[in-house]
Amino acid sequence: MELDFPPGGPAVLSVSQLLRSARDLLERRFPLQWIAGEISNLRPAASGHLYFTIKDESAQVDCVMFKSRAAALDWEPADGLRVEVRALVTLYEPRGRFQLNVEGMRRAGLGPLYERFLKLKDKLQREGLFDAGAKRPIPEHPTQIGVVTSLAAAALRDVLTTLRRRNPSIPVVVYPAPVQGEGAAAKLAQALAAANARAECDVLLLVRGGGSIEDLWQFNEESLARAIRASAIPVVVGVGHETDFTIADFAADERAPTPTAAAELVSPSLEDLRARIAETALRISRQTTRKIEYAMQAVDALARRLLHPAERLRASRQFLQQLEKRLSSAASRLLQQWFGRIGLAGARLANLGHTAVLARGYSLTLNSRREIVRDAAQVAPGERIATTLAKGEIESEVLKRG
Repeated sequence: MELDFPPGGPAVLSVSQLLRSARDLLERRFPLQWIAGEISNLRPAASGHLYFTIKDESAQVDCVMFKSRAAALDWEPADGLRVEVRALVTLYEPRGRFQLNVEGMRRAGLGPLYERFLKLKDKLQREGLFDAGAKRPIPEHPTQIGVVTSLAAAALRDVLTTLRRRNPSIPVVVYPAPVQGEGAAAKLAQALAAANARAECDVLLLVRGGGSIEDLWQFNEESLARAIRASAIPVVVGVGHETDFTIADFAADERAPTPTAAAELVSPSLEDLRARIAETALRISRQTTRKIEYAMQAVDALARRLLHPAERLRASRQFLQQLEKRLSSAASRLLQQWFGRIGLAGARLANLGHTAVLARGYSLTLNSRREIVRDAAQVAPGERIATTLAKGEIESEVLKRG
């Protein structure tokens, strides 16, 4: 920002103009660059932004790292850590405060090593070496555990102590290899290959204690990462402290924050197993008791339905007697009905018989051939005919027919 002064003297600036001018001068004078210091007064905001101070022995400066940049960190900043920040020197105008806008941050001393770590991690990730779908499951109850580490490492003592405490019945095989120094990664890869060739373990622990990034660097070598993924046996990596991440951690089937945690991860606790067995036995006992009780109740229900043979016979006799009475009553009613019908039919027959008809004044005439005379043409003059009346018969001779 250029300031033009009028002929009468210097311009009178507002506070905003002054601070804006100072900010522009600072940002032009100091482009993005790396600045080293120690983190203090770290204040993560709910928004995801990080506010902190970096300092050295004689000075300090306020810093802000916005959420989009802070989210890219794969480690956790903390007070007291020495770091290198890639920042823009600027001025926060609303407060008139000198500050650094941090674009990137790495732990101090990483420098080229850290850049190398990031490049290798990105390369292997693009290859799919770290894909979750390629991870092998860790056995819940291994029959034998292998440990790949240095015989002199404190991590080995921690692992063996933890395994012995949790489940001393599980055998342990140690595949020794150096965990630090030039060529250690190749030796570790050879130990993993030997463990696979012997095929005597269900799971392998690749462990070492904490140290500087230089101490842990052999666990960032590509050859070791590929050896881990080439293993047919699941590999659990426990290297350094909880905040330490190596390429081997990403390649492992399971990452543990420490060697002790790795040992706890693969060894089922004997106390927990005993508790689970006791709980299972109690559950089986309760289920068995419940089934027996249900069976007893079912037997009682069947017993209530079961009758003594004598009682069955008595009930059968009673049923037969009742049936006999019902049959007798039904037969009597049926006979009465038939007798009534027969009497009615007899009365109808008697009413329709020739005797009843004759009694009503009708007569029956037979010609000489003993045929019933229904037509005058059936007789001839002089023929003798017989006429039956209700009482008696009359013989007569036909004089003529009409």
